[in-house]
Amino acid sequence: MSETKATIIPPSGSGTAGPAFPPGRYGRRRDPRRLGSRRTRLVVAAAATTAVILAGTVVAVTFGEQYGPGRPYEATVERFYDVTDEQVVVEFSVVVPPGETAVCAVRARSRDGAEVGRDEVRIPAGDEARPQVVHRLATSDRPVTGEVQRCWPEP
Repeated sequence: MSETKATIIPPSGSGTAGPAFPPGRYGRRRDPRRLGSRRTRLVVAAAATTAVILAGTVVAVTFGEQYGPGRPYEATVERFYDVTDEQVVVEFSVVVPPGETAVCAVRARSRDGAEVGRDEVRIPAGDEARPQVVHRLATSDRPVTGEVQRCWPEP
């Protein structure tokens, strides 16, 4: 069997563009051009970096206002007690803007994490910025915890 010769690549600086491939055999070849000047690439990279930083800042500020500490309607469970097979008493405080009412979702969970009780508690408008609320929550099984899932303004 005879050996097939490979395409010879001319040495650099010989004036030819590169290897010569048989026509139609390997598809269309692209010219090895540069993608714009160095200055254009730097400007595009700087613009992309600036856009990513601005988008990240907007997202961070938005989520910080919605979910961060100190937001209106933030609830804190002080304690839960009187735990039986049918109930739990949850004592909590909630930040409510003056003159507004709020609704808080209170729930109880069992040992395996299943939700065994849930209720929405209305906090009426009052003079206190952080009213204390005591709520007796009925459960379908013995709870191990009572918690306030979240609070929101009453529509």
